[in-house]
Amino acid sequence: MSDTLLNAIRRYVDAHGDTAGLAQTPVPGLTVIRVAEPGGLIHAIFHPLVCLVLQGAKQVTVGTKTLTLNAGDSMLITVDVPTVSQIVRASADAPYVSLVMHLDPAVIAELSLQMKATPGVDGSAIRYAPTDTEVSDAALRLMRLLDRPESVPVLHGQLVRELHYWLLTGRHGSAIRRLGWPDSHVQRITKAVTILRHEFTQQLPVERLAAAAGMSPSSFHEHFRSVTSLSPRQFQKQLRLIEARRLMMSDGATASSAAFAVGYQSVSQFTREYGRMFGTPPGRDAEATRSWAESAA
Repeated sequence: MSDTLLNAIRRYVDAHGDTAGLAQTPVPGLTVIRVAEPGGLIHAIFHPLVCLVLQGAKQVTVGTKTLTLNAGDSMLITVDVPTVSQIVRASADAPYVSLVMHLDPAVIAELSLQMKATPGVDGSAIRYAPTDTEVSDAALRLMRLLDRPESVPVLHGQLVRELHYWLLTGRHGSAIRRLGWPDSHVQRITKAVTILRHEFTQQLPVERLAAAAGMSPSSFHEHFRSVTSLSPRQFQKQLRLIEARRLMMSDGATASSAAFAVGYQSVSQFTREYGRMFGTPPGRDAEATRSWAESAA
């Protein structure tokens, strides 16, 4: 079954993928990826999702936790978190191939209620395990549906729901159920994460974030780190630096204007923290990226 799914994804990306090897599908939240060579570090903010790796290998880091995903593994992310990822094994003959599906808390809540299932113990925002056969089967049916575009609006909803069902009954089930459980620690921390994502350029007192999560400041710190592998301050810093890099790379902003735009008061502090996160000072990073883009054009 995995070879059939692998081939279906490869064909779809060949027909619909962009230059980076990504193909957004007509099914909301479903993306497939095919990359023919190892790549550099990618800093991004992932929403709750499941990623099925069909071929090659990828490393993903959240906070201090690093996972290596190989063919046959699936990764679960249960809360919006800054991540560092890198494709570490891929070639023209055996490209990295994966399928990514954003998780829908409303569907999870509905299914959990019908299944009379309760969430397990709260834990890390990121984890991985071998992909369950039923999950692969449901993913294959979604890919086959794409061959009949007129059927997608009518049938994709029930297939997405089925995929969520098999995830709930499988190895990731306990962690996924917390996404639909209104009073779980994950959902409480998600309320604070939402504030951080929307207001990361502002000074955000920990008392306000803790209140949003319905926790005391000390309990909030403990559970925030448990869920995201980061402290609230580290989380906000990474959000700022990722957005600053986007402003420089995509919008052509200078290092100083990007620093002030994301909430830094000191350009020198921004430069130091940028270098620690991305491995090179902001000006040199932007120049190298522009040179690479010009040579590739």
